[in-house]
Amino acid sequence: MRTLFGTDGIRGEANTQLTPELALAVGRAAASYLGRGNKGAIVIGRDPRLSGAMLEAALAAGIASTGLDVCLAGIITTPGLAWAAGRYPGAVAGAMISASHNPMQDNGIKFVTPRGIKLEDDQELAIEELYRHGLDTLPRPAGAGVGRIFRDETLAEKYCDYLVSTLDRSLDGLRVVLDCANGAASGLGRQVLERCGARVDVINAEPDGININRDCGSTHPQAVAAAVKAGRYDLGLALDGDADRLIAVDARGNVVDGDQIMLICAQDLLRRGQLRDNTLVVTVMSNMGLHLAARKLGIKTVTTKVGDRYVSEAMLRGDYSLGGEQSGHIIFRRYATTGDGLLTALQLMQVMAETGRSLEELAAIMERLPQVLHNVRVGTKEGWSENAAIQAAIAQAEARLQGRGRVLVRPSGTEPLIRVMLEGPDEAELATLAGEIARVIEEQQR
Repeated sequence: MRTLFGTDGIRGEANTQLTPELALAVGRAAASYLGRGNKGAIVIGRDPRLSGAMLEAALAAGIASTGLDVCLAGIITTPGLAWAAGRYPGAVAGAMISASHNPMQDNGIKFVTPRGIKLEDDQELAIEELYRHGLDTLPRPAGAGVGRIFRDETLAEKYCDYLVSTLDRSLDGLRVVLDCANGAASGLGRQVLERCGARVDVINAEPDGININRDCGSTHPQAVAAAVKAGRYDLGLALDGDADRLIAVDARGNVVDGDQIMLICAQDLLRRGQLRDNTLVVTVMSNMGLHLAARKLGIKTVTTKVGDRYVSEAMLRGDYSLGGEQSGHIIFRRYATTGDGLLTALQLMQVMAETGRSLEELAAIMERLPQVLHNVRVGTKEGWSENAAIQAAIAQAEARLQGRGRVLVRPSGTEPLIRVMLEGPDEAELATLAGEIARVIEEQQR
């Protein structure tokens, strides 16, 4: 069982949980496993949070100590790093230092294969076993055998070129506000959209290492919604700290979430004959309204566990072309191996440009059923699923809904949270039931 890696790599508070010592040791273990004695390089990218440079130095040192080279891509988005790892000559893996949408005090390390795909569970488990029990047995070359560390910050620019190349037409005439969450896309978000023809104003694009995700970005779309309503814009776009997710708002400031964006793009791909097997891959968090709307359009849905890695795995198994999460991780497999906020923004805006329809009109394709979500901060996530009091509260809520809705309780894979989501026709009833489950969890999991 993995205890170091969660659903999205290693996460924790930087310098207390995710320490430089841990990063160095993980670098040695990961390089030894992924390199398997071959000479090559691991490409490292990071977002702009304060602890990123510290962890980058430690991770790079650990990798180089095994004899592998290290290419430092600097500040780059997570999908940009995945793209670079898939194209960098001699790369055996990529490593991204980021805590995505988490607050600045957190950080994380996640690895991708040379194809730009997140590691599978058994690969992470193998690295974890080396980290816990095999560090003393790992290679420690000397002299000319030590790995080299060098920088290539042109990779972010090359990634920009690639994103621009994915469009079939200009976005000329569309006016957009882009919220970069003071994160990894702050230096390239405007550039990408403007090169595609859009007229762009940018907010929250002045990272200082501390303000990443703070009251902005995809987890706080109110910021971009306010900017859209204050001006004459066609839409607003909100990325998160590492720009692997996107939430949009229409010209009236209404939020258009990942479910709606996926369905808009799925319908467009269906029209083009490019939606493989007429199937969209989603997670258990997707709104029931998505499934109902997809059925009307003749689109089948495949449902996975929460996490874009599970969406990606299902897409690869079924050879599907589009999938994602309500939170805004959306994978266009023709162009990318992971969720990509900027790529999603371009594809969404291309549908607007081609159809001449507003985002509000396009989003009306789906009627969302009310959902209530409580994120319960806990002292421990262990044992919640066997806790009798918690299970009784869940069962009581399910009995109250009587098949008119659903209850989903799950631990976060990246934060000390247990998420409680209820869905059904009566939002007030959902709020009451979700609040009761959250109260019990809070009491039981201190």
